[in-house]
Amino acid sequence: MSGTILIGKGDHACELLLARANRHGLVAGATGTGKTVTLQTLAEGFSRAGVPVFCADIKGDLSGIGMAGRPNPKLEQRAHDLGEADYAYEPCPVVLWDVFGQQGHPLRATVAEMGPLLLARMLELNDTQEGVLTIAFKLADDEGLLLLDFKDLRAILSHVADRAGELSAAYGNVSKATIGTIQRRLLMLEQAGAEDFFGEPALALADLMLLTPDGRGAVNVLAADKLIASPRLYATFLLWLLSELFEELPEAGDLDKPKLVFFFDEAHLLFRDAPRALVEKVETVVRLIRSKGVGVYFVTQNPLDLPATVLGQLGNRVQHALRAFTPADQKAVRAAAETFRPNPRLKVEEVIGQLGVGEALVSTLQADGTPSPVERARVLPPRGRIGAITPEERAGLMQRSPLAGRYDQPVDRESAYELLQGRATGAPASGPRRSGPAPTRDSNPWGGTTLPPRAPLPEAPHARSRIPQVSRTQD
Repeated sequence: MSGTILIGKGDHACELLLARANRHGLVAGATGTGKTVTLQTLAEGFSRAGVPVFCADIKGDLSGIGMAGRPNPKLEQRAHDLGEADYAYEPCPVVLWDVFGQQGHPLRATVAEMGPLLLARMLELNDTQEGVLTIAFKLADDEGLLLLDFKDLRAILSHVADRAGELSAAYGNVSKATIGTIQRRLLMLEQAGAEDFFGEPALALADLMLLTPDGRGAVNVLAADKLIASPRLYATFLLWLLSELFEELPEAGDLDKPKLVFFFDEAHLLFRDAPRALVEKVETVVRLIRSKGVGVYFVTQNPLDLPATVLGQLGNRVQHALRAFTPADQKAVRAAAETFRPNPRLKVEEVIGQLGVGEALVSTLQADGTPSPVERARVLPPRGRIGAITPEERAGLMQRSPLAGRYDQPVDRESAYELLQGRATGAPASGPRRSGPAPTRDSNPWGGTTLPPRAPLPEAPHARSRIPQVSRTQD
């Protein structure tokens, strides 16, 4: 029926209601059980329904979604058996991104947009160091100093160190030794390649929410095979992006379909060693962002990788096989089984370990908001290629991209570094220095977006935290 995405079929068809897709979801299962292919099937379904998608490509094989699948009689027979009458090989409209600018459009943010909380997480700072970093951001805001890239951040930290005694009365105690530690962490992050992520032109959210002239949603694929080598950088980046969406998008209420669906692969990295305050703020974003029309789908091996408060918000679930070799594994299997609405025909705890590749337990939210009884289902094969694209194919997708040329050249305008240099030398600060044209941030050559028109971006984005604050209860 209309308004649904077919996931697979068991005794009954397992369909995801688009009107309930913003109630978030989970794709879980052991390595090699078919999670990535399921993710691709879901992403293709959302795209055909006119819903843009953002997903991270951890292993490189998700990029095949931008190419038509290769003829395969087994896949065709499987699709026919599952009731997909119009199954045909076809590519999705794809936009490729890469934080490092090597396998896709450069994806950048300013230091100010990242904010002190997430930057402290990225730098692995303790509470004292995070406090000093927050002072640096506040001083930059008070003095009208733009924090755009790493050299701006280094400059403001040096400025704080030079004025440590003077600033202590108004901002709190500042230790030069702490500043030195933060500077060393910045150097380590720079050596990991994170410097490429900070600067301009910064990402415009409208460019993640493009529609083709025929109404299909763009599938934004982030090349993450290199990024995942720094797990904390990867997780913090995706959390930043999710927080930006929460902050920028207007309230939408219940829609016929989401404005955007966000797949968070290797989701356990978001919560590994995370302080309680950060976990609480993630929970808040996940709980509230659905009212902005965004569905968040966590992809991980084990449902227990996620906090119970997050897991309880995920209404649409696809559970691939879990192997129970140890007591901890058996606990995970029991926990996964207990999250499903019972089906008298299935012994879920036994079935989870018996599922074959491409099989899953599926439960989705029904029209009344209640979960459907769990079904053992064969997952529908994707229409795009299963596997990675070649470098030549990637180059072709980049050339044909609606965003070609928009983000490729960095822009370096006057900011904290230049202004503080000018103060130190007594010389006037230089004007904007550009190594490429500034992008037109809200134009879309495809002609459509799910994001409504918005006010112009501020000229001077200063320090801020994109994650909503949550009230803390006393223990």
